[in-house]
Amino acid sequence: MSFLPKDELEPKRDGADDKGKRPRPSMNRIILWVVVGGVGVYMVASGLIGVLTK
Repeated sequence: MSFLPKDELEPKRDGADDKGKRPRPSMNRIILWVVVGGVGVYMVASGLIGVLTK
């Protein structure tokens, strides 16, 4: 049982090829991944440095 309409459950494939490939992620999503990944790497690195120097 779903409360969403069928067209929202199966999104349109605007950026997809005719061969059924998945659409490419947008530039905003890629930038968000890079920023969040950078923050994560910084936090892990600063935690390791803090543990090793204590």
